[in-house]
Amino acid sequence: MRKLALLAVLAAVWEAYARWLANPLLFPTFSATIAALGGAIASGQLPRAVSYTLTLLLKGYVAGLVLAALLTAFASVNRIGADLLEILTSMFNPLPSIALLPIALIWFGLGENSIIFVLIHAVLWAVALNTYAGFRAVSPILRMVGQNYGLSTPGYIARILIPAAFPSILTGLKVGWAFAWRTLIAAELIFGVSSGSGGLGWYIFEQKNQLLIPNVFAGLLTVILLGLFVDNVIFKTIEKVTVRRWGMQS
Repeated sequence: MRKLALLAVLAAVWEAYARWLANPLLFPTFSATIAALGGAIASGQLPRAVSYTLTLLLKGYVAGLVLAALLTAFASVNRIGADLLEILTSMFNPLPSIALLPIALIWFGLGENSIIFVLIHAVLWAVALNTYAGFRAVSPILRMVGQNYGLSTPGYIARILIPAAFPSILTGLKVGWAFAWRTLIAAELIFGVSSGSGGLGWYIFEQKNQLLIPNVFAGLLTVILLGLFVDNVIFKTIEKVTVRRWGMQS
């Protein structure tokens, strides 16, 4: 309720500032943005854009998680793997994903594969780095318990390391999601339509070209609302049923 109240205050400030500015081409009112949002939803244009963007995001995010899991598992059981992960994260984690888009276009052409490639880069290193840091912070006592039970390597990772390191893993998932979300919207804004379909970033770009500024703000508001939903509903639910339920976080 406190967060909803704060959002209501921000909306009121938005409305007041826009009315004071009195320039809808520069900064439309909150009410005009909501009206544009309703019209875009009713026409089906915005739902199609959101559906396309989320589908593409899910493909890149899941692929990045799978690669991060494999790389981290290798680093957790092998010193060479740990050195490899350290070198790769030092090289590629500081590199903005969107900077790889020109190379992706050369390698994969104009289409979904190029965006998925940069999404994997956005997700992979953040998740792998946080997961491996969580694994290294696991108590030696828990490690000895797993060894005493004679668990296999996959069982040791699944039953000892992952539960104990899940707070760090969850942080990596959140960071990876945020990086992937921003990268995808930016990629769609940069080269727009992909494979004959337009995503949310392309919708914003297209409305800007037509000087439909309330629709542009409606697209940006959609990006914000989706981000709030994922962070405050999906990730909060995961946190409640895992680390808070296990007593690992207050």
